[in-house]
Amino acid sequence: MNEKELVTKAQAGDFTAFTELINAQKNKIYALVRKLTGNTEDAEDIVQETFLRAIDKIDQFRGDSSFGTWLYTIALNLTRAEYAKQKQADLRPIEEYLPAQGEMGEHSHEGSGLFDWRDPHQILESKQLSSIIDRVLGDLPYKYREAFILRYFEELPVKEVARVINESEAATKSRILRARLALRDELSEVFRERYDEKVPRVRK
Repeated sequence: MNEKELVTKAQAGDFTAFTELINAQKNKIYALVRKLTGNTEDAEDIVQETFLRAIDKIDQFRGDSSFGTWLYTIALNLTRAEYAKQKQADLRPIEEYLPAQGEMGEHSHEGSGLFDWRDPHQILESKQLSSIIDRVLGDLPYKYREAFILRYFEELPVKEVARVINESEAATKSRILRARLALRDELSEVFRERYDEKVPRVRK
């Protein structure tokens, strides 16, 4: 059965169909929430609550988006509520995480040493760099972290990210870009150190 048929059966009370829908998405939902919360215990609680909410609200699913996107929305709302409760969201403005003025943009001065992150997907393949990204993301204001993770870890198109976080595409692109700029500053230092290690200094 395809997703639409499974949803129809689940909405009619077929728990086996609902379980099949959940099993197809549970790993992605857990990975998303784990990235956002930064710890396993909170992630497991939120994922469990996500699926309980989905059971209760399955009749409200209209098929305007995929079932997975609908689950993402429930999980994100629960994660936001948890952050609001803990008073950990957006403690500092994003400007504090960005490179210094003059280092941003496509026309940075050549030789500044700033890493130009043109392919985030390729960078994420490195385990060492991924751990650095996890650390920096954990410090970012929640709304920027959320948009970045959905775009580059979950690989959703910008339009889909906007739908999930209930923002315009322009606002979504802005959040993703600002998160990338904040991460770029940190990654620039890592790449600069690697370059210095590989290229021996010429003795005068």
